[in-house]
This record gives sequence, structure tokens and C-alpha cells, in this order.
Amino acid sequence: MSVKFGIDLELHQLTLLAPAGYYLGLHIRFTSPLVTFSTYDQNWTDHYTEHGYAMRDPMVAWGFSTIGATRWSEMAIPDTFGILREAAEHGLVYGAAVACGPVSSRTIAGMARSDREFADDEVRRFQDIVLRLHEITQPPESLTEAQIEALRLIAAGDRHAAAAAKLSISESALKARLNSARIRLLARTTAEAIQRAKDYRLI
Repeated sequence: MSVKFGIDLELHQLTLLAPAGYYLGLHIRFTSPLVTFSTYDQNWTDHYTEHGYAMRDPMVAWGFSTIGATRWSEMAIPDTFGILREAAEHGLVYGAAVACGPVSSRTIAGMARSDREFADDEVRRFQDIVLRLHEITQPPESLTEAQIEALRLIAAGDRHAAAAAKLSISESALKARLNSARIRLLARTTAEAIQRAKDYRLI
């Protein structure tokens, strides 16, 4: 089973579990997640982003201070800025949160529904899904020398033809190396793969 298929399968299960959507920030490093997935209402996402709520969100504060799973209503972190109240106005009335991984690569996730609290077994299932996704998306410890060379040349500004000529390979072979690097780094584009490789200190 491919990594992408495994991720898609877990996200599908999460979609069924969270009628009002979910957010996953996987492997947060230097305040920014390496991979994110979200199905929250776009209006809420835009509002949340525009107001910079991530730095004041009690769910995020809880996620950095503990490991485990909880309902939003049970978090001991005060909602000083009324973010959860505003979320409820956008249909995210009841929610659960999960945090896992070391603080240097923390994963924090939330899911919501509008009609009732999540049952204990639903919170456990949510936690299991998040733990599996945290493992699946674990950053690689290394790339092949061929992948590193290809990414470095493109990062330096070379076009495909020029990079292939420098490596004495065909352009299609270069593209294959870049594609394999994207897959390894769970990146959608070569630019994203380059940035992640730099973040992981692989190039």
C-alpha cells in the first residue's frame, strides 16, 4: 500500500467521523506544521487565519502542553479570546482534540460536529487515526544521493534540461528523480519538496 493511499484512507475515516470537519497539523516545527489537512468550513478557516487565532487558540495551547485526547469542553486551558464561541457560530459546536509526538515535532488535530458531544469511542478512534497519520508522515531521515543532486540543482535555479545535462542523464530520468523525491517528502510540487528537504536538513 502506498503512503498516499494510506493517508487518503485515514483521512476518509476522519471525514466520516467529523461531520463539521477537521484540522490536522502534522509535525509542527518552529510553529509551522510540515503537513496540514483541513475540511473545516472555508469561512471559518478564512476568519481564523485573518485574525491570527492560531497563537491564541486554546486547542493549540493544550496541544503543546500535553499529549493525549480530550473534548473541547473538557480542556482546562481558558478560552480568553472566545475562539471556541466563534467556532460554534460557524457550526463547530462540539469538538475533540488530539496531540502526539515530541514537542520538537508535535502533531495537533481537532475535529468538530454541530449536533452533540463526541462519544468516548469516537474520541478514541480519532486519536488512533491521528497517531497513524503522525507515523505515516514522519519526515524521512535521508534521501538518495540521486534525489539530493536533482533537488539541489533545481533549487539553485537550473531548468530541467540544464540540470539533466549537468548530471549526464536524460530529462525524463531527472524528472523521475524529482518525482521520487516528492513522494518521499510527501510534497505536491518540486518547490514544496525542496523546501521540506531544507527544513529536514537533507539538502
